[in-house]
Amino acid sequence: MATYREAGVDIEAGDETVRRIKPLVRQTFTPGVLADIGAFGAFFQLDTSAYREPVLVSSVDGVGTKLKVAFRMNRHDTVGEDLVNHCVNDIAVCGARPLFFLDYFSTGRLDPGVAEQVVYGFTRGCKANGCALIGGETAEMPDLYAPGEYDLAGTIVGMVERAAILDGSRVQDGDVLLGLPSTGLHTNGYSLARKVLFEAFDVDDRPDVLGGASVGEALLAVHRSYLKPIRALIDAGCVHAFAHITGGGLPGNLARVMPDGLTFEVDYTAWSRPPIFDLIQTKGNVPEDDMRRTFNLGIGLVAVVPAERLDAARRVLDLLGEAPVPIGQVVPA
Repeated sequence: MATYREAGVDIEAGDETVRRIKPLVRQTFTPGVLADIGAFGAFFQLDTSAYREPVLVSSVDGVGTKLKVAFRMNRHDTVGEDLVNHCVNDIAVCGARPLFFLDYFSTGRLDPGVAEQVVYGFTRGCKANGCALIGGETAEMPDLYAPGEYDLAGTIVGMVERAAILDGSRVQDGDVLLGLPSTGLHTNGYSLARKVLFEAFDVDDRPDVLGGASVGEALLAVHRSYLKPIRALIDAGCVHAFAHITGGGLPGNLARVMPDGLTFEVDYTAWSRPPIFDLIQTKGNVPEDDMRRTFNLGIGLVAVVPAERLDAARRVLDLLGEAPVPIGQVVPA
């Protein structure tokens, strides 16, 4: 006789996980949420009263091999927040406000304590961004993952007024590229970073260049949300487009918001790179072009700002405690 547990799936562990995460998830519920977790589907009532032509905007993403750092550190409460913030940024740069988030957590053997930490990160990110963690899936799949490992994916849904969509079509020759600092690698470039750094260091090593942080701590720094500065610049009428600097770096992501006939010039000397990037480049002898196309290099968001609104944009960001840096401009292609 064979049982599901003997085959590697522990239903009781799944039930325990749900029991642990329910109170966390409920803390994120907004007025639009109509059902508790556990239903076959998630229900959300849209309030379109403030919109004339509401458009839903969605995005799906993962955390990539940053998870490998979390496994090494045995720390699981940050990667969920990484994922929420990454997804929120991706729709916020389109002009959308986030409404709700859904997660997917899959593992070979379910550890309710680890799952609880991951979901805690999801809920922390959702509460900070004002969106509901409305549903998700926890999957236990024996033999598909190495012991102690898991994978994450998330989907965000938001809404924007059709006339307010930011898609790059407003960008003009002479616009200024205004960069906002990242908090580290965010969620991109970890395959290269791990190859270089873990050949030279352990996760607990503290190279002088990192200012007291361990290698693992520097690599696990949470991918920040840019929702507040994005909304503030939009509300002040100071922006033509945004680029969330993810895979592809500044070159790859700025190109996504350039209309035909226009391109951009970036001055890579305009800001000081966080030391984690210099450590990766020097230890791995990584070519500069690879660095630029793999990492954000310390700039996680670029606002494309009309030149005549640059001072106003900087004042808006200064009031939020941001440290904006002009890093280039839009020019003819």
